[in-house]
Amino acid sequence: MNRIKLPEKKMSYLMTEQLKSFRTSLQFCGDDKKVILITSCLPSEGKSTTVTNIAKMISELGKSVLVIDSDMRKSVLASRFQVEGEVKGLSHFLTGQCSLSDAVCATNFPKLHFLLAGPVPPNPSELLSSGRFKAMIEAFRGMYDYILIDSAPMGLVTDGAIVAGHCDGAVLIVEKGRVKRNMAIVVKNKLAESGCPLLGAVLNKVDIQHHKGYYGKKYDYREYENHNEETNRWRDWKKTRK
Repeated sequence: MNRIKLPEKKMSYLMTEQLKSFRTSLQFCGDDKKVILITSCLPSEGKSTTVTNIAKMISELGKSVLVIDSDMRKSVLASRFQVEGEVKGLSHFLTGQCSLSDAVCATNFPKLHFLLAGPVPPNPSELLSSGRFKAMIEAFRGMYDYILIDSAPMGLVTDGAIVAGHCDGAVLIVEKGRVKRNMAIVVKNKLAESGCPLLGAVLNKVDIQHHKGYYGKKYDYREYENHNEETNRWRDWKKTRK
């Protein structure tokens, strides 16, 4: 099995907590939601970054995870990883140029595997509609706890809707301030037409600098210290009233 190395960039505390919340939400969707589509309305909304990070976090629970990059038109995943040797991809497998064992890659996370998109084929929609793709998904169901499929943006091409027909549920990544409500509704309707339920949406690229709260960046030890002082004053006042 070929190997790729995923970047181990340290995330902020707030980002880590949000991803843990996302992971928990996926788990509470039920064990029948095994094949999950991660999609977006437009390119560059953070879909591929999100699917990589959430896959890492699920694998850290001891779950086996496969990420399938089905965006064969304009994949960005392969360019972000350190690839050891020549790696085959989804387009190689769907055109009969290699076996699944040659296309699936191990990573530096023990329970996490990737199937990259491969070179751009002339007919991605037709390949995703093939019986070979359907049989592949069914084979993977018996091998992994979770299969996360990174799809092409559904607001632009039909590929994501085709893939959605083989999935148990979908998560929509939405960039704050960029995607209009009507476009998100169009994508939601496409998922419904494909028979794939929308499990939820992730609001991405939110500026947390202006969000004050218990877990926000403005929270520090001094605030905690001040809170304790106020608590102690309240307790002292209560004692004088007895």
